[in-house]
Amino acid sequence: MKHALALCLAAAPAAAEPRFVDRADGLPVAHVYAGGWEHFVGGGVAVLDCNGDARPDLYAAGGAEPARLFVNETAGPGAPLTFRHGGAAPLTGVTGAYPLDIDGDGALDLVVLRLGPNVVLKGDGACGFTDATASLGLDPGDGWTTAFSATWEPDRQLPTLAFGNYVDRDDPDGPFEACDDNALVRPEGDRYGPPVPLSPGWCALSMLISDWQRVDTPELRISNDRHYYIRGGHEEMWRLDPLAPRTEDEGWRRVSLWGMGIASGDVDGNGYPDVMLTSMGDQLLQFNDGTGWRDAPYAQGATAQRPHTGDDGRPSTGWHAQIADVDNDARPDIFVAKGNVDQMPDMAMHDPNTLLMQQPDGTFREAAAAAGIATMTRARGAALADLDGDGRLDLVVMNRRAPMELWQNATPGTGHWLSVTLAQPGPNGRAIGAWVELRTADGVQAQELTVGGGHAGGIAGPLHFGLGPHARAEIRVRWPGGGWSDWRAVDADRALSLSRTHLPG
Repeated sequence: MKHALALCLAAAPAAAEPRFVDRADGLPVAHVYAGGWEHFVGGGVAVLDCNGDARPDLYAAGGAEPARLFVNETAGPGAPLTFRHGGAAPLTGVTGAYPLDIDGDGALDLVVLRLGPNVVLKGDGACGFTDATASLGLDPGDGWTTAFSATWEPDRQLPTLAFGNYVDRDDPDGPFEACDDNALVRPEGDRYGPPVPLSPGWCALSMLISDWQRVDTPELRISNDRHYYIRGGHEEMWRLDPLAPRTEDEGWRRVSLWGMGIASGDVDGNGYPDVMLTSMGDQLLQFNDGTGWRDAPYAQGATAQRPHTGDDGRPSTGWHAQIADVDNDARPDIFVAKGNVDQMPDMAMHDPNTLLMQQPDGTFREAAAAAGIATMTRARGAALADLDGDGRLDLVVMNRRAPMELWQNATPGTGHWLSVTLAQPGPNGRAIGAWVELRTADGVQAQELTVGGGHAGGIAGPLHFGLGPHARAEIRVRWPGGGWSDWRAVDADRALSLSRTHLPG
């Protein structure tokens, strides 16, 4: 589709330097992602409101240690972030988790990725969870699962699930060139059918199903780690119907990198989702025009290839990435969690996380040190989410062999904002696959509601828009399988819930 109004990057005023306050003491325990080489990767965190109180909660992978649920008890907007220990079953071997309402009952569930059988935890709407894997007919597998994505296909009672597996631990010739197959699982009525192999696998570490062309045809993107496939592998894009990988003849440019994570978002304001791919060495930002991707030039300032502070000049290792507006200036920013795999001598050991703030000219400026979040631990998963409801995105960072970090966004002078939650009748009650557009005098911002991406963890929460100086905007929704709603004027600085029963389309 064409956008008559492109986002005017130069329109918003300059905001103050981003600033975060350490709130790790608001967690009831120092949580660590631990374990041997099978937990060199993974370490994700799921963000979800598991009890409907509009305060996002956290489910944190533990690796060899138990995973933990942290229930948000923050007193109100701007109050110190505070969590209590939740009551979820203390599973071990957890590499990550993704929240979604898998059975359409209105309560968020968790798809838990593990070293060994995966688990679906059914939520009861009060932060209680029970194992629903068998009742859904889902084959849990017994692999090393490190990636996940999901979408609702037409006329299905349950979502289609994609599982990404890393090295096949049973291959006697491994671990190198021993990547396991991935799997796509489709529902058959109210239960799941057998998994369909996505073969060959190239050691997946991130997956995302996205309608990247905006033609109501989602496709599965897979980011793979060449450390183990070594040669012959590449980044992948799979059509879902009919199920088949895109080829070079179809314009899919083969890229091989140490793929760790995928972040998706409209960085340049043209209405199509761009991607940030994390890796060892350069982080790769790719711009999407609806027909394909082009790599951002080095001058864009997004490669983040070496530590930006400290005296370790070796290349960086990027893991979780997220595209989000940290200062609400209507320009999406990029966060990248960084850290050495373990003791890889060619890579930086002191590798601070990266916060790339988008400038009016579309370039990026590193701000993590000034923001106070440039820690030197081995980061893995992360999430930017408004944990206290004040309209500023807070930050949680998962670390390997070091305590989980919790940061409260205290940036002064931020712009106006809007958070948007969608609801519709039917199994896909949270409208996964919808597009939301927000329009001001400066142009249109577009966001897609997806499940997947990142590194071993995702967010089921409102879409967050920064509006810069604008206290009002217009909004419309393209609902899954439907058309656009009409434009509707809304006030900024609030949480907005939109229902398909109230908006045509």
